[in-house]
Amino acid sequence: MARSVWPAIPADALVLVPVGSTEQHGPHLPLDTDSVVAHSVAQAAAERLTGGRDRPVLSAPTIAYGASGEHADFPGTVSIGHDALRIVLVETVRSLSLWAGRIVFVNGHGGNVPTLDAAVGQLRDEGHDVAWLGCETPGSDAHAGRTETSVMLHLAPGDVRLPEAVVGDTRPLAVLMPELMTRGVRAVSPSGVLGDPTGATAMEGRALFESMVSTAVRRIAVGRLDTRGRLTDPASPRTPPGAPASHTPAPPAPCTKAAHP
Repeated sequence: MARSVWPAIPADALVLVPVGSTEQHGPHLPLDTDSVVAHSVAQAAAERLTGGRDRPVLSAPTIAYGASGEHADFPGTVSIGHDALRIVLVETVRSLSLWAGRIVFVNGHGGNVPTLDAAVGQLRDEGHDVAWLGCETPGSDAHAGRTETSVMLHLAPGDVRLPEAVVGDTRPLAVLMPELMTRGVRAVSPSGVLGDPTGATAMEGRALFESMVSTAVRRIAVGRLDTRGRLTDPASPRTPPGAPASHTPAPPAPCTKAAHP
């Protein structure tokens, strides 16, 4: 979409909006890792959906700053916080809705999740056709570990400094979360890594990325929402028609590569 001219923008398009972050990803991954992943998933999903649907599908420019307060102790991190991010998401949809049909946020950073829940809930109450989904690979490590490193070796190998990779705190995210929320990532892992990048490969990253894209395409095509406005798989329980949406935010996480409940 960013390289298009306005006469080429079709009316009533489905627009995928990547939402990432600018934050530390250990000594071996770039600050824009989450944005690169979200952009790549949205772009690939748009191309596949365009090939199989009558409605045109566009991938919008990435929202590259998110809620990354848990990484604030590391130089390079830029966090705009939940309040500012919510306003950005809300105003983005209000503007897109002047000409677009349906809007889906493609999220690359787990810390953005509470804000997406709140913003999408508000927007749906306003009558906008909007939803969100995460770039999920269930069972992966939390942040800058093997999962993200493998995906980046596939997407942007020139930006990965693999010899600098170190093993971080490998405890499950659910165990780490209370301390992360009160003390931040640096208190848990001085390197900023939550996981183990050892063994990461571009081949594994390609398979993980394909899984992310396939999941996104399937969920967008089906259009099934949970009570948070999140797109879910066809087998998941569907929100009953007319049921009120729950806007209770989920706890923030350092990264979205692990599926959020």
